[in-house]
Amino acid sequence: METKGKVDVLLGLQWGDEGKGKVVDVLTPNYDVVARFQGGPNAGHTLEFEGQKYVLRSIPSGIFQGGKINIIGNGVVLAPDLFMAEAQDLEKSGHPLTERLYISRKAHLIMPTHRLLDRAYEAAKGKAKVGTTGKGIGPTYTDKISRNGLRVGDILENFKEKYEVHKQRHLDMLKALGWTDFEGLEAAEAKWMEGVAYMRLFRFVDSEHEINDVLRSGKSILCEGAQGTMLDVDFGSYPFVTSSNTVCAGACTGLGIGPNKIGNVYGIMKAYCTRVGSGPFPTELFDETGKTLRDLGHEYGAVTGRERRCGWIDLVQLRYSVMVNGVTQLIMMKSDVLDSFETIKACVAYRLPNGEETTKLPYEIDNVTPVYKEFKGWKTDMTGFTSEEQFPEAFCAYVKFLEEFLETPIKVISIGPDRAQTIVRK
Repeated sequence: METKGKVDVLLGLQWGDEGKGKVVDVLTPNYDVVARFQGGPNAGHTLEFEGQKYVLRSIPSGIFQGGKINIIGNGVVLAPDLFMAEAQDLEKSGHPLTERLYISRKAHLIMPTHRLLDRAYEAAKGKAKVGTTGKGIGPTYTDKISRNGLRVGDILENFKEKYEVHKQRHLDMLKALGWTDFEGLEAAEAKWMEGVAYMRLFRFVDSEHEINDVLRSGKSILCEGAQGTMLDVDFGSYPFVTSSNTVCAGACTGLGIGPNKIGNVYGIMKAYCTRVGSGPFPTELFDETGKTLRDLGHEYGAVTGRERRCGWIDLVQLRYSVMVNGVTQLIMMKSDVLDSFETIKACVAYRLPNGEETTKLPYEIDNVTPVYKEFKGWKTDMTGFTSEEQFPEAFCAYVKFLEEFLETPIKVISIGPDRAQTIVRK
């Protein structure tokens, strides 16, 4: 796979939790640099290898490959206290970070008062709440867009004064919202300031210069997205979305690279579908099958522990994601979760309230009915397989149908959580 001098992008095509962390870790040997381009500590990229399990929130998943530079880009929002906890955990497990990890000066900082604002906004929404992780990510991006943000580069000069100005502004906003619960703020601030001091151990860079210098020297970069396409602030199931651009274009704005530099776009999907929090989910299953998918797939949030909503694969939604991202190769995760099913379903169209059928994702998807195609299950435990030649016929037929419907090849198939349970197709 020739990747030199090009940027390849890897992102989720559904509602997040597709298994990006594992895939980045599998792909990183082919790249010199791994860079995160958006999102915050609401990401939970789980990697399992050599009997250990790691959950990365803000740190790029290439951190386990010795000698690789990892960059936290300007499009990311960073909480110093959570970053410190995550980094120190990794250092304890023997991964030296300070020489491997660079942080963009232009990345915005999540303040303790951003978390209070997050809670206050959600409480004010009542039943219409989005179901955020409460990490302060939305309010931080709001400050960024309204030109009131505090950035990593601000740490280096008159930081205390800048911090107090921003904090006071937040306190005034909380007062206007009628928020009175400030319990634990002082302790949180102390830990946050400790995190800021810890961050000074790392190299702060202008990621746009850093990335383009790497490209000029003929090296290759893998850009890692967080969440999934259907959580994109522009193209997702608005308003039940995250606060950043999770699509491929977000790599350009979140790192400072021109669109003509992008080579392969790896789109990651599960062999079924999940969603966390509120919002529409056309193929959601409320029956025993949904529960079975959840149990077999261990569908609980890596960061929050929340139960994920589960359903059959939605090919209308996936075709849309392939289109807006310009996906060149698909990577299918958790195929093994379907190993024991008699029948497997795939949504191939939506029936609209007026009775019409469509294969295009409409403006509103909370009132559509999925139209399914059924497939015979393969009833085979694939977790120990080492090559695609071992795949049962029924599974091959399912994969072939997905490729034809999505008009994109499925290059990698994951058949278990471990790094070794990954089959790259010829």
